[in-house]
Amino acid sequence: MEASLSYLKELFALGNTDIKTYSPLTLAYIGDAVYEIVIRTILVEKGNAQVNKLHQRASKLVKASAQSEIIEKLKEDLTEEELAVYKRGRNAKSYTMAKNATMSDYRRATGFEALMGYLYLTEQWERMLQLIKKGIEKGETDGREVPGK
Repeated sequence: MEASLSYLKELFALGNTDIKTYSPLTLAYIGDAVYEIVIRTILVEKGNAQVNKLHQRASKLVKASAQSEIIEKLKEDLTEEELAVYKRGRNAKSYTMAKNATMSDYRRATGFEALMGYLYLTEQWERMLQLIKKGIEKGETDGREVPGK
């Protein structure tokens, strides 16, 4: 996928912007989409299923409360840089809030998404996927359905 991001930048004549100048909410915006596409890919690659069932399974992992749980379990595994990106996202002032989520879950989820966006835009795919896998696996103990099992 790294080659895909480089190709996308080349094809659309996108410059190399300093990611550290992006607002944490911009990082969360792209991170939300990237995380969801990873989860959907895992579910679809497990085999053909009804779209409604795929959506239900994906929703369990992409909702704010699930992302909040994942990042809480991953904090000890984050580098200083990753933790700083997460905290910037968590502390960002957002004027919206997810349905069916507490404010604290929403903020932690925004931090998680900002981290995913940062890792994606800095082309740290392996690290991003490792963290997602570890977070999902740690969620097994919470009784959530885990894709890829």
